[in-house]
Amino acid sequence: MRQKSVKGFQTGDRVRAIVPDSSKKAGIYTGRVAVRAVGSFNIQTGREIVQGISHKYCRIIQRGDGYDYTRIAYLKGDAGIGHGYHAALSLPALKGEVSRAS
Repeated sequence: MRQKSVKGFQTGDRVRAIVPDSSKKAGIYTGRVAVRAVGSFNIQTGREIVQGISHKYCRIIQRGDGYDYTRIAYLKGDAGIGHGYHAALSLPALKGEVSRAS
């Protein structure tokens, strides 16, 4: 299934879906996609799996390349005023002795 492309999406791609209010599944979802041959997808967010989202509401954020990219917040300054972000790269460990890149 990983090699199969449906409407330009592949299983494992990170997507953002903006589903309009007229739909039963209205809302904004960000997560990994599992493609279906019929053109609708399952999106696994951090908390749930949303099923049956149409490809027309989805936009690719990141191609499924085996890495997981996250944004980590940190505070700047002595008083903790201001917020900043930097990207972090993590690779799920395949073996216990494999370290994570950051």
